[in-house]
Amino acid sequence: MKLHELKYNEGSIKDSKRLGRGTSSGNGKTSGRGHKGQNARSGGGVRLGFEGGQNPLFRRVAKRGFNNYEFRTRYAVINVSDLNKFEDGAVITPEILKEMGLVKKQLDGIKVLGNGNLDKKLTVKATTFSKLAKEKIEKTGGKAEVI
Repeated sequence: MKLHELKYNEGSIKDSKRLGRGTSSGNGKTSGRGHKGQNARSGGGVRLGFEGGQNPLFRRVAKRGFNNYEFRTRYAVINVSDLNKFEDGAVITPEILKEMGLVKKQLDGIKVLGNGNLDKKLTVKATTFSKLAKEKIEKTGGKAEVI
């Protein structure tokens, strides 16, 4: 079989409706849009969810419960492996992380996650630590200080 011998399966390709082509097609004259009215006009029709003036579904259904989305705490995260850039015995603060470009914005604080390995003894000052991150920092002889 060669590329030029490939063919579509029988019936897999349908011809598109050719609107406004005589009466025998059934789609001539008004092109299947009926006579006059909002949907017959170009650009006509109603917006999404509109139910002809009846109270729409999204307004009929009750909104319940509390959503904390706007007030959630968002942390700028950094992994333990990223801390290997610092020299042994360094004290790492959020300001230093921002200077070095490891964190763009501090948001509501900095969270240190335990992804990767740490080879150096460091004192890390952050808002919060994951369990694994704290273990890894203290295993190398460093300190994890919550600020």
